Amino acid sequence: MAQNNSRNRSTPLFLNTAIGFLGVLLLILIVSLITRIVFPRIENQRALEQTEFVTNIIQLEVLNGCGVSGMATRYTDKIREFGFDVVETGNFDHFNVEHSFILSRSGSLENAHRVAQAIGVDKERVIIEESPDFYLDVTLVIGADYENLNF
Repeated sequence: MAQNNSRNRSTPLFLNTAIGFLGVLLLILIVSLITRIVFPRIENQRALEQTEFVTNIIQLEVLNGCGVSGMATRYTDKIREFGFDVVETGNFDHFNVEHSFILSRSGSLENAHRVAQAIGVDKERVIIEESPDFYLDVTLVIGADYENLNF
């Protein structure tokens, strides 16, 4: 009879422990779900931070606006030394550009200003020309003042 009595006491203790453990797990699950529903901004902020990390590499095109043959290609390697990713070179639509300037294609002036500072283009010569068709961040148009740039 003594064994039966001890078994009866341990069974409720075991059940109470198991119920308590399951209750804690259920509480954690509920808090986790509420957090995801009520505070989705936290996850969105993490996604934005990851996106910003990816866009730290600035992709740009270099266009010759001064008419000196091979100017855009000549400066591509030097621009890459600054850590920028030159993905395209070519000629601007005309060759009478006196002062080099930068076009912000993605709408991020920060990226355009970083390029301007590295290359030595005055911030006043940074222009926003945002377009969803462009895959680039920045366009650098090299003008007749190319000898004054940081190359």
